[in-house]
Amino acid sequence: MLQGAASSDEVCGNSENTLRIVGGQPASERVWPWQVSISVKNSPKNLQQPKNIHLCGGTLIARQWVLSAAHCFPLNLDFTKIITVRLGIYQLANDSKDTVTSTVQQVIIHPNYTSKAGSGADIALVELTFPVKYSDAILPVCLPTSSMQFSTGARCWVTGWGDIQQEVPLKPPQTLQQVEMPILDRDKCNMLFNRSQLKDVEDNPVKSDMICAGHLEGGKDSCQGDSGGPLVCNHNGVWIQAGVVSWGIDCGKPNLPGVYASVPFYADWIQAKIGVSHNNTDIKRNGGLPKTPSVTLILVSFALLLQ
Repeated sequence: MLQGAASSDEVCGNSENTLRIVGGQPASERVWPWQVSISVKNSPKNLQQPKNIHLCGGTLIARQWVLSAAHCFPLNLDFTKIITVRLGIYQLANDSKDTVTSTVQQVIIHPNYTSKAGSGADIALVELTFPVKYSDAILPVCLPTSSMQFSTGARCWVTGWGDIQQEVPLKPPQTLQQVEMPILDRDKCNMLFNRSQLKDVEDNPVKSDMICAGHLEGGKDSCQGDSGGPLVCNHNGVWIQAGVVSWGIDCGKPNLPGVYASVPFYADWIQAKIGVSHNNTDIKRNGGLPKTPSVTLILVSFALLLQ
């Protein structure tokens, strides 16, 4: 029995090769089967642009639902007409036999979200047009309950296809990246941001609906391109989503860790929208925004920054 997790899918939180993860390196294929790429079909400004331009990351949480960040959908547009979701994707430039591309039925932005930098409620749900069929390469992550807590120092992982350094994009074939990120105490995280004295950062910017994670020495982080992607933690061999990549200051700066929307904080809202039960579930193990200066608090499209 997985305590503190809520899921309608018995296969949630399983992946292949979960014991062979190496931080700050390309992920092995099928290790993170819930990771999805939310792509723009065509540029809203120029419909002659190529299709499938990676916009944000996301996480499969049920057969027809993906969890992402609200700031990935900032425009007053009908996103059902301009985005697709690619599941079972490992290299953005190379669809494989595992890749499934889905159109979108609706995008639900949390009603408390605003476009202000550092806004809370930076969370969104994407409903796929049809339920997906699970495979070794396409599986949901487990959702936490609202009461679940991720302790300070817990070793969690963030994944994505974004920049590998500030303004340095991931090179083709754009292989999914992974890095281990320890959970940080919120008070300590706020102290670090307050001490930075960045003019556009308000006091105590890490709110109760956010989780702070990162390496104080810098060099490993998320960056442009990873927004909406998952921060996941392993609990007794099962992966549970703790956070959604949300915001930060540049990428990999010492003493400026990344900030994630807290999935437990919004668990009840998520479950109300997608109909996931609060009951604990027995898990079957199947083997498995535009760039701004460093002084500006940015709603990042975070990607992994590797040492």
